[in-house]
Amino acid sequence: MINTQRSASGSSQSPRSPSSQPYLSVSVTDPVKLGNGVQAYISYRVITKTNFPEYQGPEKIVIRRYSDFVWLRDRLFEKYKGIFIPPLPEKSAVEKFRFSAEFIEMRRQGLDLFVNRIASHPELQQSEDLKTFLQADEETMERLRSQDTGYFKKKPADLMQIFKDVQSKVSDVVLGKEKPVEESNPEYEKLKHYIFELENHLAEAQKHAYRLVKRHRELGESLSDFGKAAKLLGACEGDALGKAFSELGMKSEALSVKLQREAHQLLMNFEEPLKDYVRAVQSIKATIAERANAFRQQCELAETMKLKEINLYDSF
Repeated sequence: MINTQRSASGSSQSPRSPSSQPYLSVSVTDPVKLGNGVQAYISYRVITKTNFPEYQGPEKIVIRRYSDFVWLRDRLFEKYKGIFIPPLPEKSAVEKFRFSAEFIEMRRQGLDLFVNRIASHPELQQSEDLKTFLQADEETMERLRSQDTGYFKKKPADLMQIFKDVQSKVSDVVLGKEKPVEESNPEYEKLKHYIFELENHLAEAQKHAYRLVKRHRELGESLSDFGKAAKLLGACEGDALGKAFSELGMKSEALSVKLQREAHQLLMNFEEPLKDYVRAVQSIKATIAERANAFRQQCELAETMKLKEINLYDSF
């Protein structure tokens, strides 16, 4: 059941005990559904506790929605080239699942993990955009969101095309000889190959985890239906036979509940972590694509400088 009121105590806040050392702790809590129809969305209470002097105080509470987290991710990706930006939990495109209690809780946990990964990074935690995200009022965040157009606003197909273009485009003359745009550092190439292979293996494992969770749920639902039917049949039969059917029905329903519970545990402890790893690898690939793009630009600038030098010598 989705909270319709925010708890004053913030009971879903993850326990993090500050120490005398510098600390920055963030909790994403209390998801609340706002609006109706296609305009409906989930907002979250974001609680920041810190002793950093550049923050407004030891504790700050703001309200954020998913698009605010997207804004933060995009800003960090644009400004911190070469640093792995943690992935966001996925946004469900299926309306009937978008506001289910299970999906909302999974997203809340994912958002909490996302922002705390940033807060614990020695460079990202100093970001002005992170400070804005953790302290600005809702009107300010809405204005910033409307002004922003980030790298990740592109469609996945566009991102793949960008990566392919960066790899395939060749500069004709770089320092007097042909040179492919793609970087040829052996260690870098080995790492890139590992990342691509890792993504394939993780994606395959995640598919198997999804099928396992689905199978548990379907079996649990079937046993629940069978149990109800057996109990109805028991009510129609005589004492001994009716009692046997009723007991069978109750056992089936109890087993159904157990399977549904196991399905949820598999989802949270097996499938969701795998999906998080897949998203992390995809974020690393985006960072690799940015590195490749920077290398291409370097080659193009070197080519331009070489051509200008040639033109300069020809003018004498």
